[in-house]
Amino acid sequence: MSRRNFSQSVSRQISRPIPRRAFLASASALAFVALLPEAALAKVGGFSQPVAIPPLDEGRLDGTVRVFDLAMQPGETEFFPGLKTKTAGINASYLGPALHFRKGEDVRVHVTNKTRDVTTLHWHGFNIPARADGGPHQMIRPGETWSPEFKVLEEASTMWAHSHTMGKTAEQVWSGLAQMVVISDEGDAGLPANYGTDDFPVVLQDRRFYRDGSMPYEASRHDLMAGMQGNIPLVNGTVQPYLDVTTKLVRLRVLNGANASIYNLGFDDNRLFHQVASDGGLLAAPVPTKGLRLAPGERAELVVSLRPGERTVLQSRGLSGGSMPMMEQSPAFDFLELRAAATLADTADLPATLATPPLPDAAEASQTRHFLLEMPGMGMGMVRNMMGGGGFTINGDEMDMDRIDFEVSKGATEIWEIENAGPMMHPFHVHNTQFRILDRNGAAPEPHEAGRKDTVLVEAGETVRIAVRFDHYADPERPYMYHCHILEHEDAGMMGQFTVV
Repeated sequence: MSRRNFSQSVSRQISRPIPRRAFLASASALAFVALLPEAALAKVGGFSQPVAIPPLDEGRLDGTVRVFDLAMQPGETEFFPGLKTKTAGINASYLGPALHFRKGEDVRVHVTNKTRDVTTLHWHGFNIPARADGGPHQMIRPGETWSPEFKVLEEASTMWAHSHTMGKTAEQVWSGLAQMVVISDEGDAGLPANYGTDDFPVVLQDRRFYRDGSMPYEASRHDLMAGMQGNIPLVNGTVQPYLDVTTKLVRLRVLNGANASIYNLGFDDNRLFHQVASDGGLLAAPVPTKGLRLAPGERAELVVSLRPGERTVLQSRGLSGGSMPMMEQSPAFDFLELRAAATLADTADLPATLATPPLPDAAEASQTRHFLLEMPGMGMGMVRNMMGGGGFTINGDEMDMDRIDFEVSKGATEIWEIENAGPMMHPFHVHNTQFRILDRNGAAPEPHEAGRKDTVLVEAGETVRIAVRFDHYADPERPYMYHCHILEHEDAGMMGQFTVV
C-alpha cells in the first residue's frame, strides 16, 4: 500500500488519541507524520509554523464610548495542514483578536451568540459591575446579543475574556471561546510596547488531537478528576510555532489558557529572563528568574533578551503535583521557538523600577474568611464524581446558582484563608478584584507574586492568605464568583458566589 493510500485508510478509521509523550519523542513523531495526509508530511516536525499573532482590535468610538462587536461562533481550524478541526472562536474560528482597552475609557461590548448553545463571556481580572461580569448569571442564548458597558479601571495589564457557562465552561473554553485583552495607560514604563513587533501575546494551551484532526471534548473519568489535558501544545492556536524576533528585547504577554495544565516555564538553554508583570499589571521592579510556574487563568509578562542569530525554546518542564502520581498537573512541552534575526534593532535597557501598584493593606482587614477546598477521595466520593455527580466543594458545599454564600461590604478589606485539603494543586480565582498574597503557610510571597493577583495557585496541603477589597461596585442581587480555575473542577462544583453590598 502506498504511503498516501495508507494515510487515507487510517484517516477513515475510528480515531485514537495521539499519546503526548509519543508525539514529543522523535521516532514516534515520525509515526504520527505517516498518518497525516500527504500534503502535511513536509510541514510537520520541529518548529514549522510562524506563530499566529491575533490582530489587535481597537474597537470604534461612539462619542466617548469605545465599542467592540464580538461574535461567539462555530468554525473550522486547520491546526495541521490538510486537516480541518471543528472549533469555536470569537470573531475567528479559534480564540479571537486581542482587545485593546485603555484605562479610564468607557467601553461597550456587543457580544452575539452565534453558537447553538447558551454561553457567557466573563471579563477575567476586571473590577467590573456584577451585571457586566459575564459569569454564569449573564447567560447569552443562541441568537441573542448581550451588551455590557463599563469603565476600564485597570492600569496597564494583560487580562482575558472566556466562556463561564454553568457546567459547560470546560467544554466551551476547550473549543476556543476565549481571547486576550491588552490594557494600556499613559505610560509603558520603558518596556517594549509595540504590539506585534517587540510586544507579543502568548496564549498557552494544550489540546487532545486525534489522527483525523478532530479535537472533541470527550472527558474521561480520569479527566473529570485531574482536569482535561491535551497531547499537543498550542501557542495562540498554532502547533509547533516559531516567532521571528527583530529586537534585542522582546516582551511576551503569557496567558495560561489551558483547562487544567500548570505550566512550569523556562527556556531550553536555561537562560535568565525577567518577569515584569503578574495578573493585575506591572510589578514594582523586574524579577530575574530562570523558571516560572503558571496555573490556568494566571498571566505573566516576561522580557527576554536575545543576541543576533540565536534561538531558544520556551518550554514547560514536567513537574509532578500533589500527592497522587496519576494526577500529573505539569506536562512537559516545547511551546515556542524564538528565532533572533541576524541583525537586531536596539531597544531601551530594562528599567530598574516599574510601578507602585495599589494593594490592599492587611492591617485594615475587618474580618477573616476561611475557604476549604476539597475533592473526592479514593473511595465512594471518587466513584460518584467519575459518574458525573460532582464532589468538588468549597467549605463542604458544591456550587448552587440559587445560594449566595456570603456578602462583602463595599470598600472593606478582608483576609481570605484558602486551605487546600485535597491531593492536587488548585488555582483559586476571585472575580471583581485584584488581591494581594500575604503568605503561603506563613511564608511571605516571592517577589514575582508580590503584585496584583486575581488567581493564586494553592498547593496540596497548603494554606494561602490573601487580602481582598471590593472598592467600586455594589449590587445586592447579582453575585460574583470565586472558584478553582481547573475548569473541570469548577464545573463539578468547586465554586461559590458572593455579593458586594
